[in-house]
Amino acid sequence: MVVDEQNLETIMGLIINGGNAKSDAMEAIQAAKKGNFEEADQKIKDADTSLTEAHRSQTGMLTKEASGDPVALSLLMVHGQDHLMNAITFRDLAAEVVDVYKAIAGVSTEQE
Repeated sequence: MVVDEQNLETIMGLIINGGNAKSDAMEAIQAAKKGNFEEADQKIKDADTSLTEAHRSQTGMLTKEASGDPVALSLLMVHGQDHLMNAITFRDLAAEVVDVYKAIAGVSTEQE
């Protein structure tokens, strides 16, 4: 199977949004390390927004596959999925690290 243009756009959405989410999560940690907790919280929210966009791309492919229209599996697709899973893990870990920095600084953390 060859990756068509629509699937390529979807895969690139996974890669780009996954990368943005991971970058925002890293920036959240750096902001918390400097004691800028408002920025850290905003960066976590930004990461969540990127992850939502990536999930939309992924859901589109899953829906297509479930309706009987197979999606071409390619190395690029695997790379996109890998980016997304790493971004999700990194975002979750970043939120925990931000909370640790808040605790060290004596700032209360909001439970979601």
